Amino acid sequence: MGERIPKVTVVVPTYNERDNLPRLAGMLAALEVPDLHVLVVDDNSPDGTGEVADKLAADSPETFGVLHRTEKDGLGRAYVAGITRALEEGADIVIQMDADLSHPAEAIPRMVAELSTSDAGVVLGSRYVPGGSVAGEWPWHRRALSAWANLYVNTILRLRVKDATAGFKAWRAETLRKIDLSAIQSSGYAFQVEMNYRAVRCGTRIAEIPIRFDERTEGESKMSLGVQLESAVLPWKLLFGISRSR
Repeated sequence: MGERIPKVTVVVPTYNERDNLPRLAGMLAALEVPDLHVLVVDDNSPDGTGEVADKLAADSPETFGVLHRTEKDGLGRAYVAGITRALEEGADIVIQMDADLSHPAEAIPRMVAELSTSDAGVVLGSRYVPGGSVAGEWPWHRRALSAWANLYVNTILRLRVKDATAGFKAWRAETLRKIDLSAIQSSGYAFQVEMNYRAVRCGTRIAEIPIRFDERTEGESKMSLGVQLESAVLPWKLLFGISRSR
C-alpha cells in the first residue's frame, strides 16, 4: 500500500483581480500536482472578481472553492481566513500565492516536493537565492526598497533567510497549527514577516527555492504608505514581545 497523497490547497487572496484570476486558475489547473485545490479569498471586490471565482467553483467544484469576505481589511487578515478554512477542510500543505501573476505557478511542484522530502516546515519561493530573480521591468526604487526591507528585517529579527519578505510560500499544516494563526496581528504585507518569525520561534526550519518574480501585468499594486509603515514597525514589535503578549 502506497503513501497517502497529501492534499495541497493554494490560498489566493483577491481584490479587484478579475482579469488575472482566470489566467492564474488555468495555470494552477494545468499543474501535475495530485489532489491540488484552490481557495480564492475575495474581499468583496467591486470589479466582480468574486463572481469570476464563483463561476470557477461552479465549473470545477472538485478543484476550486471561494471564501467571500465582506470587508477589505488587509492581505494578512485575508490569508488568516483562507489558511484557517484550508486547514478545516483537511489540507496537508497550504500554499500562499498572489493573484497578480507575479508568482510562478510552475514552481509549486518543486515547493511541494521540498516539503515532502526534507525536514523544512515552510518553503519560500525566493527572489534572492542563487537562481532567483526579479522582472527586468521592476523599477530601481522597487528593487532598492525590497533589498532594504530584507536587510532591515533580517538585521532586527535574525531570520537567516535571503527573502524574508517573500509572499510565495508552501507550509506544512502542522507548522501552521504550531504558529497559532489566531494570534497574528499584522494586516498588510508585514504578515509575511510575522509568519516567518513565528515559524522560527517555534523551531521550524525555513527552506528557500529560487523563483523569478514578475511584475503584475493587470490591475494596481496594493502597496500603500500605511502598509509600508506597518512593515517598518512590525519587526520591533515582534522583537520586544508586543505581539507575543496578546
